[in-house]
Amino acid sequence: MSYVALYLAVAIPFVAVDAVWLKLMGQRFYLATIGDIARSEPNFWPALVFYLLYPLGLIALAVLPAHAAASSGRAAWLGLLFGFFTYATYDLTNQAVLRNWTTTLSIVDIAWGGLLGAGSAYCGYLAARQFLV
Repeated sequence: MSYVALYLAVAIPFVAVDAVWLKLMGQRFYLATIGDIARSEPNFWPALVFYLLYPLGLIALAVLPAHAAASSGRAAWLGLLFGFFTYATYDLTNQAVLRNWTTTLSIVDIAWGGLLGAGSAYCGYLAARQFLV
């Protein structure tokens, strides 16, 4: 049960904060930039898989190592790195192959991924201190 609580402690802030970001920035930044390559209606299945899997990566590569080291700073740093590199993979690949993808979009989204990863991993670390012995 403690690992379920840990998962939720990472997944809930990750999904909630990202949903707010996408609601605020989706139309005016992302869709304004990518334009005609965007779907008129999102395909929710790949998004659901992403939002279910991504917290597992944060837990394995940021939260648990930080918990083992008893370091909240390490949780935030590793979460930032995980977010930075995963979002960079996505954004820079898109920039390489999609005509509408811009450098500005890549920079903003990579920074967002790093911040979101850091914050979510930090939340997970706080939960791990409570739920894992």
